[in-house]
Amino acid sequence: MNTFKAACVQLTADRNDDVTLGPACDLIRQAHGLGAEYVQTPECTTMMEPNKKLTLEKALPEKDHPSVKAFSELAAELGIWLHIGSLIVGTQEKRAANRAFLFSPQGEIAARYDKIHMFDVVIPDGQSYRESATFRPGEQAVVAKLPWADLGMAICYDVRFPYLFRAQAKKGAAILTAPAAFTKFTGEAHWHTLLKARAIENGCFVIAAGQCGVHAEGRETYGHSLIIAPWGEILADGGDQPGVIVADIDLDRVKQARDMVPSINHDRDFTLS
Repeated sequence: MNTFKAACVQLTADRNDDVTLGPACDLIRQAHGLGAEYVQTPECTTMMEPNKKLTLEKALPEKDHPSVKAFSELAAELGIWLHIGSLIVGTQEKRAANRAFLFSPQGEIAARYDKIHMFDVVIPDGQSYRESATFRPGEQAVVAKLPWADLGMAICYDVRFPYLFRAQAKKGAAILTAPAAFTKFTGEAHWHTLLKARAIENGCFVIAAGQCGVHAEGRETYGHSLIIAPWGEILADGGDQPGVIVADIDLDRVKQARDMVPSINHDRDFTLS
């Protein structure tokens, strides 16, 4: 099986999980109705809470998280591979985990990934972000197995660290992912360029679902969920409104791109003086 249909769900998450969960499930059903066998949602799929104290109060452990249960059941009901870009998950530590989940068509958790790189920046639009104050960084890169190909899991700010994606591609990933809640300011400047670069330099498909619109306390996300081919062509772009995008993934295109420019085989060790 060298082809399948992939979808990205784009939405505007509320600051409360129970408010966003229903609309998220509706969009996932819509993606399935369009023929998608793999569906990806954005980072912080069901909750965008800007207040650290409230985030930690609302962050439930994985075993008690209503969205984990709901998405597991939905994946099994629809018989799809459901990649939840991330949920805010409570831990036994003082910080939460920003955790992605890949659910199998049986509703089982096939893979988890905790976001490694923390978005600690002040950007010129006046917004300040310090994710490391709320979230503990992950330490384990993940390549998961789909029926069609291996899939590298990443989240949002990770996209600025090419070595993570290179390591996944060298491990065998033909599909790289970056579900995100990219800020509108940085998204307008860098989103398309970064994702196209990750696709081109690794000869991989890139699938990246995004949050969009205005969230609690005026925080804005960029949207423009993208599905990109290994040669850098954008197959689908979600624009700036909630919705669903779909594209056919032909994995023969990975080999074609890598045959034309086999740079993934040309990495060299070097010293730096």
